[in-house]
Amino acid sequence: MRFVLLYESLSESRAKIPVHYPAHAARCEEFHDARSLVAIGVFTDADDDGPRSMNVFKTRAAAEEFVAGDPFVVNGIVSRWSLPEWNEVFLDR
Repeated sequence: MRFVLLYESLSESRAKIPVHYPAHAARCEEFHDARSLVAIGVFTDADDDGPRSMNVFKTRAAAEEFVAGDPFVVNGIVSRWSLPEWNEVFLDR
């Protein structure tokens, strides 16, 4: 079982991304180094609504902790997020 953190942002949030990206990237590294963040990436089919991204965590607790302090969430870049459970079938360990 994995937990997929899905982020959605408004197009007007794009201007804020460069300012907060270094702190966001550091948080991603922190959770990846702790082996609780498995994968992270931005969807390439962003439309006028703004960018979307996906983060895969090993536990719900880690994903919720990540969201609580993520500079993208704290500073209003992320307009909406969800955290569905994902029953992966094949996944590199």
